[in-house]
Amino acid sequence: MSRFFNAVIMGMATLVLAGCVNKPPKPDNPYYAPVEPAPQPNMQPVTGSIYNAGTAMNLYGDGRAHRVGDIITVELQESTQSSKSSSTAVDKTNSTEVGAGSIMGQNLSVFGNPLSASLGSSSSFAGDGSSDMSNSLSGSITVTVHEVRPNGTLLVRGEKWLTLNQGDEYIRVSGFIRPQDISEANTVPSTKLADARIAYSGTGSVHESNVMGWLARFFISPVWPF
Repeated sequence: MSRFFNAVIMGMATLVLAGCVNKPPKPDNPYYAPVEPAPQPNMQPVTGSIYNAGTAMNLYGDGRAHRVGDIITVELQESTQSSKSSSTAVDKTNSTEVGAGSIMGQNLSVFGNPLSASLGSSSSFAGDGSSDMSNSLSGSITVTVHEVRPNGTLLVRGEKWLTLNQGDEYIRVSGFIRPQDISEANTVPSTKLADARIAYSGTGSVHESNVMGWLARFFISPVWPF
């Protein structure tokens, strides 16, 4: 009965982990798709004047993105590094001795053996752990303005897909930027994005070869009792 129960548990855990396998992302995600700019004002009939409000350009503008549908280049300048170490040591020793009792000056004994006892215990624990991790991401991606907030901040989103000979690589970016952080070249560093969501990964045989299989993940997960 216990073997059957263990087999059922293993089968259920395998099915759960198999269902948790992430599907590879696909391009053209509607969440990152470009948005259409606001419609231009109705073209007014030409009255002989050179100026036309429907197609006019602001001669004093700086070319920075500021409207829904405008494009802006995000310069990826991400770099993180973390280090952590811990060490624990515990040592405890106990010792107790009970001497032989005596009555009227005579030591108590049983069959010639003195009534004495001694107890001792010792325990120790030592643990040591360390972790060191660093990541960096550089490059650029051009995104579009999806929303202009009442306070002037811009919500930008976009994705870039690169098709290689062994699969695809993609970059997805989303976040809020301030108009004053946009440079004259219409670029902004990724470190200036608020609530930033930056994803860089890939699909294909090369990417899959670096991903641990679901069965291997099961044996190192908390579900595995041993």
